Amino acid sequence: MSQVDTLSPPTAAEAPTFRRLETADLTAALAAGWADFRRAPQFGIFFAAIYVIMGLAIVWALAETGQFWWIIPAAFGFPLLAPFIATGLYEVSRRLGTGEPLVWGAILRAPARHGNGQIPALAVLMVVFFMMWLVVARVVLAVFQGTGSLPNISHSIWALATPEGMVLMLVGGAIGAVIAFALFATQVVSLPMLLDRDIDFVTAIVASVTLVRDNLAVSLRWAVTIAVLTTVAMIPGFLGLFVVLPLLGHATWHLYRRAIA
Repeated sequence: MSQVDTLSPPTAAEAPTFRRLETADLTAALAAGWADFRRAPQFGIFFAAIYVIMGLAIVWALAETGQFWWIIPAAFGFPLLAPFIATGLYEVSRRLGTGEPLVWGAILRAPARHGNGQIPALAVLMVVFFMMWLVVARVVLAVFQGTGSLPNISHSIWALATPEGMVLMLVGGAIGAVIAFALFATQVVSLPMLLDRDIDFVTAIVASVTLVRDNLAVSLRWAVTIAVLTTVAMIPGFLGLFVVLPLLGHATWHLYRRAIA
């Protein structure tokens, strides 16, 4: 593990200065994340289980209410909630780097103990983004069905396999990608930063967006990596998330540490 990953994180009342990131930093962060998962797999499996249960609960609720077709937009938006679930994994990686003991109670209380209550506030923002995406998906669907060109997909989800349905998926996917990247820019390092420093969540968000702006190409690669791995992991009944979520959670912490100048 590099020196960048093992330095004790300083406590500061201001956002750190970031250096220029390279693709090699993504590879190194993933390698360090995998190493952390192997060192403390019980935490990764625990937090992944919470996320998987949430996903299955959403699927069950939609199926029970006869809105099974909403699983598609929900599945696209569901990864927006992953960073907050992974907060405990950031704390595990932080403790592994500083040599602090991995105590369950301290790790579970990390979102409340660090950042002076700013982490829950940022989590609310993530939920708002998720709900906004569902509203946008409903509006896009209403527009397409209002033209009369798209059959009512509430009667048959196979309507999405029609040419009109494919256009709906492309338009909705493009809009969803913009919303997802906007959220990605706000939280890619803001949550780890709130664990690391006593700052407010607005300052952390601004710093995160600045990092993405100054490293746009690398940030896009990281966003695509997260999207692809998460999507593939969700296909087999969310089971792949038991590996992918811990990997990405730990890797995000190490990417943040590597980004600090």
